[in-house]
Amino acid sequence: MSRLASDRGVIGSTGPAPVPAQLPRLLAGVGGGEPVGLEEHCERYGPVPWRGPRRRGAGPLVASVEASGLRGRGGGAFPAGRKMRAVAEHRGGAIVVANGSEGEPASAKDELLLSFAPHLVLDGAALAAEAVGADEAIIVIDRNARYALRSVAHAIGARNHLGIDRVRFRLVDLPSRYVAGEETALVNFLNGGPAQPVAVPPRPFERGVSGRPTLVQNVETLAHVAQIARFGPDWFRAVGTAEDPGSMLVTIGGAVHQPGVCEVALGTPLRDVIASGGVTHELSAVLVGGYYGSWIAAERALDLPLTNVALRSVGASLGCGVVVAFPAGHCGLIASARIARYLAGESAGQCGPCKFGLAALADSLELVASGKHQPRDLDRLHRWCGEIPGRGACSYPDGVVRFVASTLEVFADEVARHAELGRCLSAPPPVLPLPSARVEGWR
Repeated sequence: MSRLASDRGVIGSTGPAPVPAQLPRLLAGVGGGEPVGLEEHCERYGPVPWRGPRRRGAGPLVASVEASGLRGRGGGAFPAGRKMRAVAEHRGGAIVVANGSEGEPASAKDELLLSFAPHLVLDGAALAAEAVGADEAIIVIDRNARYALRSVAHAIGARNHLGIDRVRFRLVDLPSRYVAGEETALVNFLNGGPAQPVAVPPRPFERGVSGRPTLVQNVETLAHVAQIARFGPDWFRAVGTAEDPGSMLVTIGGAVHQPGVCEVALGTPLRDVIASGGVTHELSAVLVGGYYGSWIAAERALDLPLTNVALRSVGASLGCGVVVAFPAGHCGLIASARIARYLAGESAGQCGPCKFGLAALADSLELVASGKHQPRDLDRLHRWCGEIPGRGACSYPDGVVRFVASTLEVFADEVARHAELGRCLSAPPPVLPLPSARVEGWR
């Protein structure tokens, strides 16, 4: 297990060394607070391992990525090789979009990777472009991630100076909104529209940016692609599990001494993941997957392996790799109500379930957290959690409902205690990260 962090946590240097089959992988050689430059990157990894011109359909790298079992690291966990093949098999010159938007407030892994290992991401984007027949790769980064933007811009300049790439890079900054990083929202924005999800076909892999087949991949996913291209699928599978191979960057927060980003092998017990940050309190719950994820009671969560399969068994998912340790004796309802209010405010406002349903959920959860609710208020909140999913213009309402429903389940004892006493007697919750008030629109 390898630890690192951005300005949100402690930075621990791993020191330069060849990338091993074990950990660290993505974080190998990263540390000291400065980006890995092109010379150091090339000394560590060698030149970009181009596979030659694509004859027909998908390039040879696609088969390697499929064999590796790599799944997307942006939240959806879709098989990366299958996504690449779908783009490659559509006619027309493709485009690659490296998604570094990271709209999840509790996540820091993509910003860290772009800031300190930009060439690994750019290698992956260039190789993916070659594999699917693209001549352009667009790197999209949240416009508030200024250090990452500067780091990637400098890295692109250095590569252009030496002429090492076979693809054109374009760097784009994206509005800081939660749903702006959803792949159809990215494509809509790059086509001149607002950064809002689009529910109607065609999908990006069919016709995306400029009407061309578009591969949208998370930047961590592309960094893994760069390593699979060099070391092969068997190397990638040397850690992790058969169903969920490889390593993953996880952002650890909450009741830990050292919040930050940690590279872990998939299958590592959540107990060990959290322990790497140094637990400060007894825990009552663990939030997995970020604010679009789910609370899990600590007694269930700690022995779960960090895999999609295990987390699905308790109604959760890996999401973007956020793990928040919540301390016992603190009010989970107040913490969750604050997050629900934020999520409601991030709605694109394109449909009733999102515009009105999420606001109603936030109102009701705040009422429950205050202890002033009546039984009918709680019944109505449970009913809405069953009625909203599947009715939105995009999947955003479903994720918010999942978060609220898990709050009611995991903190059920607090709900009952608040109702009985008419107020909260628990300690104030730790302040979980949320962006400052929004001052910009969707463009």
